Amino acid sequence: MKFIAPLTVALSMSAGVAMGQTDVTSRVSPALSHYNSSVVEEDVWQRHDLSARDRSVVTVATLIARQQTALMPQEFSRALENGVTPAEMSEIVTHLAFYSGWGNAAAAAEALAPIFEAHGVAADSLPGADVDLLPLDMEAERAREENVQADHAETAIGVVDYTRETLFRDLWLRPDLAPRDRSLITVTALVASGQSEQVPFHLGRAMDNGLTRDEASEALTQLAFYAGWPRVFSAMPAFRNVFDDRAAD
Repeated sequence: MKFIAPLTVALSMSAGVAMGQTDVTSRVSPALSHYNSSVVEEDVWQRHDLSARDRSVVTVATLIARQQTALMPQEFSRALENGVTPAEMSEIVTHLAFYSGWGNAAAAAEALAPIFEAHGVAADSLPGADVDLLPLDMEAERAREENVQADHAETAIGVVDYTRETLFRDLWLRPDLAPRDRSLITVTALVASGQSEQVPFHLGRAMDNGLTRDEASEALTQLAFYAGWPRVFSAMPAFRNVFDDRAAD
């Protein structure tokens, strides 16, 4: 029963933020308010090829990658309501520090803190720095490391070393965010940031980790509204090439 009061406050706060955003939007751009309610909320969020939880994961990752703080309180609250756990939210922020930058993660942490407080989420209930890591696929990691060493070691050995030790032998093995979800937020951040050249490796990894073609396709649809059409159209050739290559195997 102790959790009911904070949860009620959190839901009320989420509704209040959403209502305030709607009021501002309708005063400035009635057409935008119309599209938001009739297209985004009543249509896009109701589509079936991506779960509401995964839509929230994609949306949260997009906002963090682009440091779009205005919608963070609303969408962080919606993510929790859609089944993204506090531990997963915490890990999303941590993961995207590496793929979108420390400042973006800091802005997300600042926006998430009052949401956690309203939900009664204590810091000691969240994943710490020292956790039991998932098993490492040594064969896949060896192949990845050999490619990176061959292509980039002479340019920046520090980047190569941190990529090996901190990213792929630590961050990617943290257990409180499933490998599929780490891949999904990574691909999302790359598209949202306009880094399409990095998409093929990570989209292939996402599909190896369980993301389906239909889910990947629908993630692009969600991204179109939260990252913008140009970034999505720039990424679509990379997605198509990955889909075609996997279909041919």
